[in-house]
Amino acid sequence: MSQSISDQKINDEPLYGLCLTELGVFCLVGKMERVASTKQYFFLVFVLLGLNVNISVEGGITSRYVRKLEASVDMPMESDAFQVPLGYNAPQQVHITQGDHVGSAVIVSWVTPSEPGSTAVLYGPEKYKYKYEANGIVTRYRFYNYTSGYIHHYTVENLEFNTKYFYKIGMGNTTREFSFFTPPRPGPDTTYTFGVIGDLGQTFDSKKTLQHYLKTKGQAVLYVGDLSYADNYIFHDNRRWDTWGRFTETSTAYQPWIWTAGNHEIDFLPESGETEPFKPYRHRYHVPYRSSTSTAPFWYSIKRASAYIIVLSSYSAYGRYTPQYNWLEEEFPKVDRKETPWLIVLMHSPWYNSNNYHYMEGETMRVQFESWFTKYKVDVVFAGHVHAYERSKRVSNVAYNIVNGECTPIFDPSSPVYITIGDGGNVEGLAANFTEPQPKYSAFREASFGHAIVEIKNRTHAFYHWHRNQDGDAVVGDSQWLYNRYWYPHNEPTTSS
Repeated sequence: MSQSISDQKINDEPLYGLCLTELGVFCLVGKMERVASTKQYFFLVFVLLGLNVNISVEGGITSRYVRKLEASVDMPMESDAFQVPLGYNAPQQVHITQGDHVGSAVIVSWVTPSEPGSTAVLYGPEKYKYKYEANGIVTRYRFYNYTSGYIHHYTVENLEFNTKYFYKIGMGNTTREFSFFTPPRPGPDTTYTFGVIGDLGQTFDSKKTLQHYLKTKGQAVLYVGDLSYADNYIFHDNRRWDTWGRFTETSTAYQPWIWTAGNHEIDFLPESGETEPFKPYRHRYHVPYRSSTSTAPFWYSIKRASAYIIVLSSYSAYGRYTPQYNWLEEEFPKVDRKETPWLIVLMHSPWYNSNNYHYMEGETMRVQFESWFTKYKVDVVFAGHVHAYERSKRVSNVAYNIVNGECTPIFDPSSPVYITIGDGGNVEGLAANFTEPQPKYSAFREASFGHAIVEIKNRTHAFYHWHRNQDGDAVVGDSQWLYNRYWYPHNEPTTSS
């Protein structure tokens, strides 16, 4: 079971107040014989410190910080954030992602609006000296009354690890040049830093989130679904896919974003003749799913540095004997924690969510797969969908069945930390309606837009921190040291630190 603050001890001396606040201030309050005044004393301490948190005796925190609940507004089509590159048929919406299972390949993608143009990527380790060339495919699609530009996908292979590459796309006077770093070779003590973003959209709040992330030391983004929100417009206005691609190019052209499909990627519009789910997403955002023997681009895996990343689809069939189920059943045993100690799972719909929005929508998938997450000791799960932030303790609910009625999540050191980070800033706004009281499994929650960073230090420790968009600045709102479940399966502090 989860340990309450009142049960914590130092040198076997019971305490009822031990926490490291977000300001880095240690609070050490009283002995157990003063239990009668516990709540009052805690209230006094935190009021005096002026902290933006509420803390229950079970250790869960609901932030006091409340963002003004005003509408999130999409940037207008003529916004500078959506600026079209100069020159006839200039490549735009440039984005890269990992191109194989181990990190020695990159998929380079872009759109040319008027004609296919160049059919190659030129690249090399020296700027302006492009020794190599990669070829790929060009595709287009129609969606209702919209016809896409020419969408290019080229896989650049056999790259050296931990190397900076420069690449050039386009032709004639409208070429564009970018660069990227390949990751270190997979290994147990390889350091690496991931950004985590979800449900970004293309509002003025989205712009703040992306601007804040660009100031970090993130080397790749774990993106947990819901990209453009084009489906919020009449007939799913696919021009909003184009604007989103140009908006995110400031990051996606230079570092890989690891894609997860969300519900806003489904784009199912049968009343207008659009009956192929995920059509725009599948055409625009390629992933290396075949390298992990997946049969569809919505579930796949990659190794990157010291992490093994599994991407799942909340909106594809996952029942017993379905392709996704069969693939995941075979995938978990392949993970070698001696090579890639950190096992990370991405999905869109969260399993542990104490917000009234999308409450328990991930429950059937949890019931199907949670026992595997515990068996194989997943370190952390990132999800989106709920437009707020929440971090859980290490809990599981695998004991439950329809007969025994044991349906309460319990503390489980073999289980992941579940983090909901669907707070990128999209047009639907914040989900500010949390359930009360805060469940015991919930460690921290707040209704604010933001992004997160995961700094893998070695095989045993990673430092995780979430940054809210507050008054134009990226403010650290929550953080926690993560202890690796395979190499260092000790209990971490769960309070915000």
